[in-house]
Amino acid sequence: MDVVSAIRKLRQGQKPEWPANSDSLDFAQSLDNSEHIQKTFRPDFVVPTKGQLRRKTLKDDDRTAAQASGPDDESIYFCGNSLGLQPKAVGEHLKAYLKTWGSIAVGGHFTQLEDSPLTPYQDMAADCARKMADIVGASPSEIVAMNSLTINLHLMMAAFYRPTKKKHRIMCEWRPFPSDWYAIESQIEWHGLDPKKSILPVQPDDGYLMTTENICRLIDQHAEELALILLPGIQYYSGQLLDVKTITAHAHSHGITIGWDCAHAAGNVELKLHEWDVDFACWCTYKYMNAGAGAIAGAFIHSKHGDNGSNVGLKGWYGHDKSSRFLMDNKFAPTPGAQGFQCSNPSIVDLTCLSGSLSVFQKTSMAQLRSKALLLTAYAEHLLSTIAARNQHEGKAPFEIITPSDPRWRGTQLSVLLQEDLMEIVSEALIEGGVVCDKRKPGCIRVAPVPLYNTFEDVWRFMRVFEGGLGVKVGTP
Repeated sequence: MDVVSAIRKLRQGQKPEWPANSDSLDFAQSLDNSEHIQKTFRPDFVVPTKGQLRRKTLKDDDRTAAQASGPDDESIYFCGNSLGLQPKAVGEHLKAYLKTWGSIAVGGHFTQLEDSPLTPYQDMAADCARKMADIVGASPSEIVAMNSLTINLHLMMAAFYRPTKKKHRIMCEWRPFPSDWYAIESQIEWHGLDPKKSILPVQPDDGYLMTTENICRLIDQHAEELALILLPGIQYYSGQLLDVKTITAHAHSHGITIGWDCAHAAGNVELKLHEWDVDFACWCTYKYMNAGAGAIAGAFIHSKHGDNGSNVGLKGWYGHDKSSRFLMDNKFAPTPGAQGFQCSNPSIVDLTCLSGSLSVFQKTSMAQLRSKALLLTAYAEHLLSTIAARNQHEGKAPFEIITPSDPRWRGTQLSVLLQEDLMEIVSEALIEGGVVCDKRKPGCIRVAPVPLYNTFEDVWRFMRVFEGGLGVKVGTP
């Protein structure tokens, strides 16, 4: 298979041609060994064994202590869209932090230890912003690592949602993640408004998908009422990647502020937040950025808003310029750029974990990861389609993929909607087979092969377990 040509086609929205042996282990391994694809960073991560997934205590036994003897002993982890695997660098960074804290104590705020991977504490948020800049397509001054996703959404809306009697509505998606919905709902209520009247949801107009045309049409129809638009970069349930550039430009043509929840997009797809003129964006770092459960989140504020320091919304001590922060004169002088939006002294433990996880991204680029992800996801789609075709009953397939077929409008995730009577039996088979992927009732399994640590062989192994769960005898490679 011509890998370079296949990736080029995928970037153009076309399907590659798969060879006759594409459902064999040999073929999957040949892709993993291709010199034209970003090599896996799997050795940089802690990949649980099947035995370790069943751990009930921190104490190791024969089942949990041993390293995997081969691929069949490793779990198949396709849940990076919920929680990324642990980078080994995180443990190394945490050891450095604990040693710094234990030896120079408060001096860690200002002292750079010459052999430490960490910057002084007061510079760590800015250092993480620098490391996230290429991931989201922005300058470091437009990025801040702070708080959690929902808190950052609240802070952004405190700054950018300024409703009037006429312009008070917030446009959001039809099925927002609860973090977005609750934040939007409560911000509207905070202003004394009725969410039923002030929320404008975008309904899907193509199955589970929202087309760009329909979103732009809604903006046209309700431009006089819209005070803010808040949409997902990638819709968590369907896995649809929205056309951030086009929708942002259309909102701005009506003078409407637009923000994006990039929780499922950051670290997953190529973003150009500054170039696309996005007003603000928020994301978590525990999914595709692998910083750990509940890790410190990120936010982007375009330089046109952040540099003048006049729109920070809610003020806090750590938003005060570092050069005069310790004067303690209570005369707020905002840090230029996004970091002026900080309120609290950030958790150094959280920043340490984020810094460790981002060190893996420093070894590659989003362009390289995206190219691999396109082929990895297309391979998964191809094998799933083959399974669906050969397991039809009375002309009906046992599942459908509700993620966009066009590879340009999806990330690594494929949302597989099963017939409801198959959900439990397939879920049990996946657990028994050492597969970890996200399940959303009543029948959706979200499969996310992450290019940093997942392989084409992982995809092939997953399909054997998945098809076995459908109750069909799987052929040998």
